[in-house]
Amino acid sequence: MTGDANSTSRRFFDRPYLLLTLAAAQWAGNVVAGRLAVGEILPMQLVVLRWGIVFVALAILNRRAFAAEWPAMRGRPWFLAMLGVTGYTAFTAFFYAAAHFTTGANMSIIQGSFPLFVFTMAWAVRGRPIGAVQALGIVAAVGGVLLVAIRGDLRVLATFAFNLGDLFMLAATVVYAVYTIGLEERPRVSSLSFFTVMAGVAFATSLPLVAIEALAMPFHWPTPTGWAITAYVAIFPSFLAQIFFIRGVELIGPGRAGVFINLNPVFGAALAVILLGERVGWYQGVGLALVMTGIVAAQKR
Repeated sequence: MTGDANSTSRRFFDRPYLLLTLAAAQWAGNVVAGRLAVGEILPMQLVVLRWGIVFVALAILNRRAFAAEWPAMRGRPWFLAMLGVTGYTAFTAFFYAAAHFTTGANMSIIQGSFPLFVFTMAWAVRGRPIGAVQALGIVAAVGGVLLVAIRGDLRVLATFAFNLGDLFMLAATVVYAVYTIGLEERPRVSSLSFFTVMAGVAFATSLPLVAIEALAMPFHWPTPTGWAITAYVAIFPSFLAQIFFIRGVELIGPGRAGVFINLNPVFGAALAVILLGERVGWYQGVGLALVMTGIVAAQKR
């Protein structure tokens, strides 16, 4: 029985498209969790508790493998710190802050532009060429994000009256693209051992954010609902989705893996309507269509 279970597990973790689809679905659920967390738990509390729970769980469950693989990672502390801060601390801090100011649909659509930043950074950092069709796709998708950010009102451009939450979400998307590009050079260790370091970095570097938050706004402990949301985000978007995404990048590379983030705006917008009762405006529908069209075009060689 143990052999059958191990064989099934290996087959599962060798299916990148399934892993990346499941990761996108769990991240879409994180949008709903972020919106539901408003008033139940402070955003930086959620960040530090999320990564603290994950780090402790990994440190216990993966301690033997981590001890064996740590020598392969300890030679690049600043690189690992950069990955942890961008992909985990900064991303989640911007993400949960965004949830206090904008809608779940907007968060999902803006996050859907993530592959465009991966392509652009791969061109700028790695020198990978961008063809004419890809360039048009990037322009279309950026136009879709901009349409959502201005809420279909050109006067927002004239007054720069952008929604703060949309700007936070855009920042979250950019820093996660930096992390994804960096994954190409991550140490060749197991996903769990690598993730243990990332969670540890995220927990340590999010502690100052909690202190700043406590000084900047009224402090309160999480409500029971806040604790339930924390448990959800620790298990699914934080733990399982990250493992699936890391493994997917390992199997097919960051460019192709990033395409699956396209599913985030679809799943996220649907969940925002079903679970949060949000209404999707015309500009969000058009913005989503532009983002999805742009991403598809950006994949063309």
